Amino acid sequence: MTDKPVDLDAHRGFAAMKATEIRRQRLYEFQIDQEALRVRQEELEKALSQPAESWLEAAGKAQYLLQIFATTPEAQDPHRQALIARTLDDLAKLCERSKERP
Repeated sequence: MTDKPVDLDAHRGFAAMKATEIRRQRLYEFQIDQEALRVRQEELEKALSQPAESWLEAAGKAQYLLQIFATTPEAQDPHRQALIARTLDDLAKLCERSKERP
């Protein structure tokens, strides 16, 4: 064995090197997107940790939490998925009605 690293790119053709570079770029972009998503989610959850000042805000918090719960293994049961969907629909309708009222 040798301590000297082997430059694998020198043993590949141009197409393989290009494909590798594209995969690396996509991975890098994915990691950047994931970090931005994580930061936005932290900011949203920080804002949601404040007390609601209206029923509309409370309904928005409930919708967010239900959407998170819907992605968990416990919520994958078809009956629970239907309940979550109906509840989210109800909250959306009630929010729209409260916006229409003066």
